[in-house]
Amino acid sequence: MKLSELKVIVTGGARGMGAYFAKELASAGAKVAAFDVDEAGLAELPKGIERRRVDVSKEADCIAAVKWAAETLGGLNGLVNNAGIIRDGLLVKKDKSSGEVTTLSTEDWNAVIGVNLTGATLMAREVVAEMVRRETRPGVIVNISSVSRHGNRGQSNYVAAKSALAANTVTWAREFSRFGVRVGCIAPGMVETPMTQGMHQKARDALVAAIPVGRIGVPEDLWLAVKFVIECDYFNGRCVDVDGGLTM
Repeated sequence: MKLSELKVIVTGGARGMGAYFAKELASAGAKVAAFDVDEAGLAELPKGIERRRVDVSKEADCIAAVKWAAETLGGLNGLVNNAGIIRDGLLVKKDKSSGEVTTLSTEDWNAVIGVNLTGATLMAREVVAEMVRRETRPGVIVNISSVSRHGNRGQSNYVAAKSALAANTVTWAREFSRFGVRVGCIAPGMVETPMTQGMHQKARDALVAAIPVGRIGVPEDLWLAVKFVIECDYFNGRCVDVDGGLTM
């Protein structure tokens, strides 16, 4: 599928990888709508990228926004499911000094599942439904998972969401093939984004030391993988780790 043929939504499109994907897609001639809750970030996107404040964890937002995007772009045939948040914490923690036991809050669990998994599912559902109604094909969905899908201490909520998204890539690829829609998944390792730049330097240095290529990834690394999934019509139902060899 050619990038210039895309009419695509990018969720989490106001900053970080999402903003990079939206800009690259638009530069390649795609018609792009960026969704995010960060209105200030959306306002900073270049002209030519449509934008809308959307909370993907809310069903009504997704339904209305996908309909708006289809009307604004003249149809839809693509989705980059990139929106994500973190609320890290051990499921159960005991303070060494006080002996106090604390647990991961249900609020933090629900927040991460709501955006990272429910939001991605709602968006895939609504985009494909819109394509089917309009009899649009072919189409492509790119899910952004994480290498944390393999399991990572202190991220029960994030791991649950990202591993489920990788598994649903297979499920959706099987379900949506009848509609001419491919589904692929990219699982980034450590990438330079506003989310990761706030890490403590010692923790950051330790992580870099464990990456065989010797550096943290940049959005361009992930864009090249997203571009491959879109352009390679024979790629379907798989998840590719793009992590500098961290999990090999």
